[in-house]
Amino acid sequence: MYNPSSPHAQEFIDHTEVLETLEEASRESKNHSRVLQILEKAAKCKGLTHREAAILMDCDDPELEEKIYALALEIKQKFYGNRIVLFAPLYLSNYCINGCVYCPYHAKNRTIPRRKLSQEEIEAEVRALIRTGHKRLAVEAGEDPRNNPLEYILDSIRTIYSVKEGGNSIRRVNVNIAATDVDSYRKLKAAGIGTYILFQETYNKEQYEKLHPTGPKSDYCWHTEAMDRAQEGGCDDVGIGVLFGLNNYRYELAAILMHAEHLEARFGVGPHTISVPRICPADDIDTGDFPDALPDRIFRKLVAVLRVSVPYTGMIVSTRESARMRAQLLDCGISQISGGSRTSVGGYTSVERHDETAQFDVSDTRPLDDVVRWLLESDHIPSFCTACYREGRTGDRFMSLCKSGKIGLCCTPNAIMTLKEYLMDYASADTRRLGENLIKKSLADIPSEKVRDITVRHLREIEEGKRDFRF
Repeated sequence: MYNPSSPHAQEFIDHTEVLETLEEASRESKNHSRVLQILEKAAKCKGLTHREAAILMDCDDPELEEKIYALALEIKQKFYGNRIVLFAPLYLSNYCINGCVYCPYHAKNRTIPRRKLSQEEIEAEVRALIRTGHKRLAVEAGEDPRNNPLEYILDSIRTIYSVKEGGNSIRRVNVNIAATDVDSYRKLKAAGIGTYILFQETYNKEQYEKLHPTGPKSDYCWHTEAMDRAQEGGCDDVGIGVLFGLNNYRYELAAILMHAEHLEARFGVGPHTISVPRICPADDIDTGDFPDALPDRIFRKLVAVLRVSVPYTGMIVSTRESARMRAQLLDCGISQISGGSRTSVGGYTSVERHDETAQFDVSDTRPLDDVVRWLLESDHIPSFCTACYREGRTGDRFMSLCKSGKIGLCCTPNAIMTLKEYLMDYASADTRRLGENLIKKSLADIPSEKVRDITVRHLREIEEGKRDFRF
């Protein structure tokens, strides 16, 4: 439920501090020794301040830029190895009362059909997703208290978790819905959500208010303070993001890291994930109307700088990006991707509906099995693991394991086992062959003999059809 908020957001996203950061970065980025000093600090895997990150972003020395990319890959390998988590978005409704000028779901758009899935339709969508092999979803819905009240979202989550298809099910539902109050976040947590996701779009208050002229989302502070309320409501895994291209990318980089610093300082844990969507075409939205749209070179560097700045945080790129760009970003720090996605209401059960109600154009249109095979060909482990949520490794508990370097002893075996499930239940012959070879190689790389033996035993149980455990 929307309530007017305090100006607290302007304390931790301080406009003057951002401008001073950018001014310092413009000056210090030319200082070769200063940049090297920052890279040496980043190599210790303790993270960077927003000011240090801004200096790296402004550095245009080709040799130093290559060091940034190399370090980003090194840090990603240290914390996430070669695992790539896979998920799919599930759009429940495109009814929305907001006036966001960059989104085709905006209230004044009369060309896009409005749809809301019934619980029966949600079940059909979920069955279609399970049949491709997905285990993790991100629920999406426009903001409309009449058509999409919280109870509808909660009912939908219950429906998703209840669906069984061929002995499989969705094991984790993340939620990307509008900013709400603390009591509503408590209800979402009680419903068993994984990560609560909300994109800031832009942290520049003046630009934000231009881009959000009407609706509850027009309240900058209410929106920006949402993650504080989510944490207060028990949602200790939160995911933040910026829609790059709405405002100057240098401003957004500094501000999103200031947001992460604020969450770390107040709650003892920063964001679980950071998403990096870019503005792209959709229905009545033309990217030509946004002069800050990012070229590929800048976007790739931005991802690398984020990775070295927040080494413990999962980083997500969606099918907005092309297969070519996603391949490049895997080497810059991305650890989660969507696959086989539909960005429309009812899109998994109807191609026609997908064409009519898509929120944005999908660039990487490959089905999930093609994405899995592509990852295997590039020596990545496609992971469908959700064990951390099931075992209560969330919030500061997850981050403490991650910071200690021990999380790999959980994540790598579980990634291998969920890959094994996928290969047995859904994979094409070529994908299965590649996957079995990578599993053998990955088992040999597990440093603990005890963990390796346990993993081998579980793999044998999976082959024998013993699926009493979930990863």
